[in-house]
Amino acid sequence: MPDFPAHASPGLTGIEPPRTKNRERAVSDLRLSHAIDAKVPPPLVSPAFTPPRTPSVEGQRHDRQSGSLPVSVDPEAEGKSPAPSTFLEKLPEVRCEVRARIPTTTGTEMWLHLYHNNADEKEHLAIVFGPHIRSKSLDAQRPGESERDRMIRGAYIGTLYPGRVSSRVQQIRRDAGVPSQRPSASYLAQANEPQARASSPDSSQVSETSSTSDTESTYPSELGPPMVRIHSECYTGETVWSARCDCGEQLDEAARLMSVGPPTPVSTPGSEGGDQDPLLERPPSSGGVIIYLRQEGRGIGLLSKLKAYNLQDLGHDTMEANLLLRHPGDARSYGLATAMLLDLGLGGEQGIKLLTNNPEKVRAVEGPNREVRVVERVPMIPLAWQTGGKRGVNSPEVEKYISTKIEKFKHMFSG
Repeated sequence: MPDFPAHASPGLTGIEPPRTKNRERAVSDLRLSHAIDAKVPPPLVSPAFTPPRTPSVEGQRHDRQSGSLPVSVDPEAEGKSPAPSTFLEKLPEVRCEVRARIPTTTGTEMWLHLYHNNADEKEHLAIVFGPHIRSKSLDAQRPGESERDRMIRGAYIGTLYPGRVSSRVQQIRRDAGVPSQRPSASYLAQANEPQARASSPDSSQVSETSSTSDTESTYPSELGPPMVRIHSECYTGETVWSARCDCGEQLDEAARLMSVGPPTPVSTPGSEGGDQDPLLERPPSSGGVIIYLRQEGRGIGLLSKLKAYNLQDLGHDTMEANLLLRHPGDARSYGLATAMLLDLGLGGEQGIKLLTNNPEKVRAVEGPNREVRVVERVPMIPLAWQTGGKRGVNSPEVEKYISTKIEKFKHMFSG
């Protein structure tokens, strides 16, 4: 980036305002190609516009399917050690401090995980959908903690209810005098830690730590690669209804694709027994996780982001505005996301399906030694393109923003 003199005016630096005709034509062609044969998806998840709960059918709902593209691997690189990542040298250390169940406005629920790390002072989040993803660091026993301490920080199996005294389902069953010759349907549906599901029904407690390596996947292989979205915080797009970007729309769409149906039934000592088929209690779904990183404005912070907005109104695109403020065009890092995915048991050869249009994110999320494998990339097509402008974000600003993503950041909105 050129080193501008301290007295230089951004409008006199020699960077020309963007040429928009070709970009607008390219964006228009892409929008047309997606609108021709596209099926109109249901409304986005939004606190302001909540669609009625749609009954689920057996298996994954048809309207939640999303096209995906396999991530190609260089044949010459097969069998060789992967090249070190240019994005980071060593993964940071992360620990999940607390997990809580969050019922949502659509009638589904998710599990919000809060992480601390040794790389920054921020609290990053993992939004988990479905019963199959658990944090290893959360479940690990901590010195001096009681069973109540474990439940308060979310390190429990099943669901909480008034009067529960143990974080472990089998302890509750034994104290309540419920026979344990056969695991209950509720236990099978809710004891979502793979290590716990593999344990004996007569065991005294559910194991809180995984016997797998740090980079091995604990996600059920029969479900295929889990869906993952790495999302960077955007206060303007997610909270104050900005039409300068599509960040809020992408967050809503990721949540819609990963939602898994009705909330988990409350587990009580009496309900731990029973012979009901668990598939009747909860429709099967792969779920997924949104890693929510606190790196506002592609890593430059909200203050600089608002200044960049003013530069955009002066005629510069989003990349030029960042450069004029002496920031990189994209200052984000994904090492924390990789470390969090490993903690959630999503590393190893099974791989993940990554919701993204950003090809650089694919490689960055995999980590320096490909601890996480991205086996499919699922494009995130703007809703306005899919519906001919009837839904989604529509504004001259977002059109310019997306065209800059395509031209300068090389984002791919199709195969």
